[in-house]
Amino acid sequence: MFSIPGQSPVKISPAAERQISRLMQGKQAYGLRIGLKKGGCAGMEYTMDLVSEAEKSDEVIEQNGARVLVAPAAQMFLFGTEIDYETGLLESGFRFRNPNVTDACGCGESVSFSIDRDAPQG
Repeated sequence: MFSIPGQSPVKISPAAERQISRLMQGKQAYGLRIGLKKGGCAGMEYTMDLVSEAEKSDEVIEQNGARVLVAPAAQMFLFGTEIDYETGLLESGFRFRNPNVTDACGCGESVSFSIDRDAPQG
């Protein structure tokens, strides 16, 4: 993964740590794999899947009982991202604060990067 020695390539907020840990325990999962796929009005959508094991090329980030796996094709797009979990009156969910995003759709479901033409397929 694209990284700086001594720094995690993806940061996980305390709220996200708690939610990821709860999800892992509830589904007896190894961790939460995050990635990207083509889609949405801005071009790319984040993916999140609970998985039973790591893939060979996954970047694994462990933090206070939470385990996040970054899919290989998404690593360069997610470097520097903070994963948070927000709870609101009408909706709750994970939020990605990604410094690599150059545009996002109005509904907040998809994003684009200046290097989208080299984006992962599927």
